[in-house]
Formats: sequence, structure tokens, C-alpha cells
Amino acid sequence: MASTTHSTSPRTGWASLLDLNGYQWFVFIVAALGWLADCMDQQLFVLARVSAVADLLQLPANHPDVKLYATYATSVFLMGWAIGGLGFGVLGDRWGRVKTMLLTILVYSIFTGLSATSTGYWDFLTYRFLTGLGVGGEFAVGVALIAEVMPSNARPFTLGLMQASTAIGNIAAGGLFIWLGSLEHAKVLEQLNWFGYGPISAWRLMFLCGVAPALLALVIRRRLREPEKWREAATGAKAKSLGDLSAMFADARWRRHALLGLALTFSGVVGLWGIAFFTPDLMQSIFRKTFAAQGFEGADLTWQVKLWTGIGAMMIQVGAFFGMFAFSWLTHYTGRRPAFALAFIIAAGSTAFVFLNMKTQSDVFWMLPVMGFGQLAVFGGYAIYLPELFPTHLRSTGTSFCYNVGRFVAAIGPFALGKLTNNVFNVDAGYSEGMRQAGTTMCLVFLIGLLALPFLPETKGQPLPE
Repeated sequence: MASTTHSTSPRTGWASLLDLNGYQWFVFIVAALGWLADCMDQQLFVLARVSAVADLLQLPANHPDVKLYATYATSVFLMGWAIGGLGFGVLGDRWGRVKTMLLTILVYSIFTGLSATSTGYWDFLTYRFLTGLGVGGEFAVGVALIAEVMPSNARPFTLGLMQASTAIGNIAAGGLFIWLGSLEHAKVLEQLNWFGYGPISAWRLMFLCGVAPALLALVIRRRLREPEKWREAATGAKAKSLGDLSAMFADARWRRHALLGLALTFSGVVGLWGIAFFTPDLMQSIFRKTFAAQGFEGADLTWQVKLWTGIGAMMIQVGAFFGMFAFSWLTHYTGRRPAFALAFIIAAGSTAFVFLNMKTQSDVFWMLPVMGFGQLAVFGGYAIYLPELFPTHLRSTGTSFCYNVGRFVAAIGPFALGKLTNNVFNVDAGYSEGMRQAGTTMCLVFLIGLLALPFLPETKGQPLPE
């Protein structure tokens, strides 16, 4: 394999990608596929959770308890994500980027598949928690690996593209949701036997498809090697401090970066998981009324709702791809902090606008891409910015701390949305679709990210800290 030694290049902007050698492209593709598959798993859960919970609780999909228990399942998933993110982040510094990435992919793939075997609500929660462990760990080691292998001029663009690739995984999940939903509607799935217990549900097949990323682990094991920067740190004077959380907080600089980075990412995580990822639930509420008014009922009504929910989810990801791509371009000219500030403002405004105004099928094709652009642009920024805040021996640990620990608190986001919808903006208070007002109220969380920005360093054009 070609050397990963970084050479000086006059190329700037997207042209810097021309400086990558064959091995660097291989690293990018593997890391992007790992994170793409990780996000596909997340989206499979977002799309399937209502059907799964309704089936397991043996209640109609539009029953209030189904929505409430789906939010609880989301909170449990986020808690697993936070715990796994922190644990695997530390392991990524101590054990190595490659071996840890391999383990995280296996964990989230296996337990996604096991989610399909759930026989009740509580074992479903257990599998989702365990899946979250692997999902949470993949991001930090992936961005650390790319940041340390790529030449400095290409680093922000490869990291931005890695994050943008997640939209492809999410669109694939949306396509899978629609395809399996169509098979279920056509009663094709009724002819399949589920381990001798009768017909298989579409949501179970969706989770079974989540096992596929485990095949990527075979590629990682055979060809990928640890970055030179990490190998030097692992054998140098700071080897004993690899992944040491106490050492990170003992140093004033890294402690400051960790706490402010946590505030920065907390804002986006709550915005995405506490608001935006409940857009499918809002769409189902809207379209159920729309198609019922058009005369659809029974299985035909259920299919139309699923079809348009899947289309809507894909439209969000179309906007997301361009949002993350745009952040990578903008930050090259403005710096990290101005790009984040603009992204947070667009995220808050577009999300509130969609939750208050989306009413028709045509709205799906322009409102949702705009919201996806704003909501996910900040995540493109996290991939670029977080590895630039920490030294090699703490890069995976620090990145994971910022990106994942906030999920312990962010786990209350779905819970808060459910409580606001059911207890504050409910029918008794005069709100026919309380999720609209609840989601709009929670957009205030983006202010936290804006308030953290002035206290964080500008890293544009700076080498990675050592």
C-alpha cells in the first residue's frame, strides 16, 4: 500500500482531493461506508419504531400510547449511544482506531438484526440500547482515522464528505421502508413464515437488513492499518495518557474544549433526535387525515401513510446531503465559527417553519429538503471541527465526549417532545396537532450552540494539535 505520509501541496479547496493517494482514498471509503451504514441503522429505527411498538404492544399505530412508548424507545437508544460513544471513544485512543471501528460495526449490526426477533416491548428496548452502544462508538474513531490519515489541506473536505455520505445511508433506509411497505400492503409478506410463528412484518425485515454492514468488518480487518500519528503516540511519551479522561480534564485547554464542544454538539443532537427525527410521526398524523378524507381506509390507508412517510424521510436526506456539503465549502472561506452560527440559525428557522406549516403532500418536496439542509449542516461541522480540538492521544476520546456524552441529557429530548405534545399542547388545551407547537418550542435548543461559539477557538488553517 502507498505511504500515508502527508506532503505539502499548493492545491486548496476541493481540488485538494486530487492530492490523495490510493490508500488515503481507501481509508476514506471504508470510514464513510462504516458511518453511512451506522446512520442507515439509525434511520431504520426512526422509520420502523412506530410500527414495531404498535405490533409489540398490540395497539393501533395511531394510539397515543404507541407514540409515547416510541419516544421512550428513542430515549433508551440515545442513552446506549451515549454510553457506547464514550466507552468506544476511549478505546479508540487506547486500542487503536481500526480495531475499535471493527468492533463498533459488529456490535450495531448484530443487535440491529436481533431487534427483529423481539417478542415484546422490553426485549425490543434492550436490543435498541445495545445497538446504541455500537452506533455511538463509530463516529469518533471514524473521524479520528480520517483526520490523521489525510493531508491537512484535504482534511476538512474528506471529513465533510464522510458526513455527507450518511444521507445516502438514510435515503437507502427510506427506500427500504417504502419497498417493504409495498410488499406488506400487497400481502406478499403474509406468505413468509417467521421461524414457524406466522407471517413476518415489514419492520422486522427492516431490522434484519441492518445486519449487512457486518460484512464491512471483513474489509477493515484485512487491509486497514492504524494511522502513523496514532502509532507514534502509542509508543511515545504520552502512551500512558492514551484515552485518559482524567488527563483531558486535568489540562485546562482540553477541558475547555471538551465542555464547550459538548455544548456545541448538544444543541444539534437535541435538534435532530428531539425534533427533526419526529417529523415522520408528524407526517403520519397529517397524511392519515389527508388520505382518510380522500376515502382511503384499512390497509390502503396504512400503505399511503407509509409511502408518503418514506418519501418525506428521503426528502429530508436530500437536503441533508447538500447541507453538509455546503458547510464543508463555506467553512473553507469563513472559518468554523461563522459557518456554525449560520447553520444553527437556518436549522432553528427551517425546523420551526416546517412544524408549523407543513400540511400537504406538495410541501414534502420543498419544506423537508430545506429543513434537512439546516438540521444536518451542523453535523457536517462536527465531523470537521471536533477532531481539530484535541491532540492525537485524546482525539477519539475528546471527539466522542463532545459528540456522545451530551446524549445523556439529549435523551430527554424525545421524552420532552412527547410530554409537551401529550400534556401541554394537547387536545384539551385546544391543539389538534400538539406536536407542531411542541417541536417549534424545542427549537430554542439551537441557542445553546450559538452561545457556545464565541468561547471556542477558530481552527481554520491550523494543524491538528499534538
